[in-house]
Amino acid sequence: MSTNDSPEESGPGSAGQPPGDVPPQDVPPQDAPKKDEPAQPVPTPVQADRPEETGRQRLAAGLWPPRVSRAQLIVALLLFVLGLGLAIQVRSNSESSALRGARQEDLVRILDELDGRTKRLEEEKQALEDQRKELESSSNQAEEARRQTVEKERQLGILAGTVAAQGPGITLKITDPTGQVQSDQLLDTLQELRAAGAEAIQINGVRIVAGSYFSDENGGVAIDGKKITQPYEFRVIGKPQDLEPALNIPGGVVQTLEKEQATVAVTRSAKIVVDALRAAKQPDYARSSS
Repeated sequence: MSTNDSPEESGPGSAGQPPGDVPPQDVPPQDAPKKDEPAQPVPTPVQADRPEETGRQRLAAGLWPPRVSRAQLIVALLLFVLGLGLAIQVRSNSESSALRGARQEDLVRILDELDGRTKRLEEEKQALEDQRKELESSSNQAEEARRQTVEKERQLGILAGTVAAQGPGITLKITDPTGQVQSDQLLDTLQELRAAGAEAIQINGVRIVAGSYFSDENGGVAIDGKKITQPYEFRVIGKPQDLEPALNIPGGVVQTLEKEQATVAVTRSAKIVVDALRAAKQPDYARSSS
């Protein structure tokens, strides 16, 4: 055998290993720690230890703290104004529905009272304007002011019942032979006269003021604790053209009293005297501020 046929040491070009194949070598990984450096711990996610949130917790986290934009504030304000307007509209509709169910006589009476109050307010407004013009045009303003003060004191005395009064008005006489008229019906009559513009009223010698009250007594009615008996006579100072129609409207005072078998007589007069007086009461605590 020749030397070419003898086996040789295996090498990179030997027949025992194909050419081009390089044996793998031990290459250290790049991330491997060096011998002199300690191994760093691997970070663990924080979320792994937190419990899972419930739906209510997520909802609360989304609602608080509130995140309100300018557009949302404007929308909320518009909705508030709309709700307020609807509430006012509903309230006004409920009040007007009460008038829809009223009888024709009641509507006539309400309209008549409103017309009377409007006229009285217009007259009072005109009187105040005249007083202002007199004060502005008067050469002696101090004297004019004193005169108006005295006149105002007299008017307040009439309302308080401390001074007598006279003027045009009516006399209302209620005869109740069966004793069916009660104190509440006399009170309704008084309120009707006041609504029609009565300025001074006297009933059977008792002066009526703002604090007067009615009560039922055996065989009659008491006003401010003083018993009166029928016939009940009202002396009323005011505009007769307003007082008498207010009593005679359909469903008014006269018709109500006649249903109780009472007789009602209304008489106009150019001069009615109201001379029953009230004692002036000195206030215990109130004092004039002027």
